[in-house]
Amino acid sequence: MGDTLIKVEDLCKIYNPGENEVRALDHVNLEIKTGEFVAIIGQSGSGKSTFMNMLGCLDVPTSGKYYLNGTDVSTMKDNDLSVVRNKEIGFIFQGFNLIANLTALENVELPLIYRGIDRKTRRKLAVESLKKVGLEKRMDHKPNEMSGGQQQRVAIARAIAARPPVILADEPTGNLDSASSREIMEILKGMHRSGETLI
Repeated sequence: MGDTLIKVEDLCKIYNPGENEVRALDHVNLEIKTGEFVAIIGQSGSGKSTFMNMLGCLDVPTSGKYYLNGTDVSTMKDNDLSVVRNKEIGFIFQGFNLIANLTALENVELPLIYRGIDRKTRRKLAVESLKKVGLEKRMDHKPNEMSGGQQQRVAIARAIAARPPVILADEPTGNLDSASSREIMEILKGMHRSGETLI
């Protein structure tokens, strides 16, 4: 295992502070090293999504510290957080979150545009990551021309194209049948074997 990539200290998230407060996260401590494959499990309402949102810099804690790659991101403002998200984290969502009128290739290229990567490099990275998930023959297809499993593979390719240090997968098989789910888990395991850090 590598260096500490994620360190969470006494993380709390309280909604509706006061009498009817909800403690979604109550003093969570966690360390994740580079190259780990970590599953966050628990029953519905136990704070998994809240925690994933914290780790993904989509939300900030009420109290506690979150160090990502050595940087304290728990006190950052929105603008700085979006820069961190863009650089450090690849997201894979349950709902795929693909853009309907873009091809697989264009969907994968989109975050690379935000990162200011030039067109030629962008294209190369997008093609490489689509090949990694076995979609080299479907690059010009739009989401509605693909199965759920294929759409999720496009989403994985989009998450890994810029080679971020952390891949956050929030119920990545939640919308898929069991065969597609197995396929997606195999892809994620393969990514882990090649050195990716997955949560």
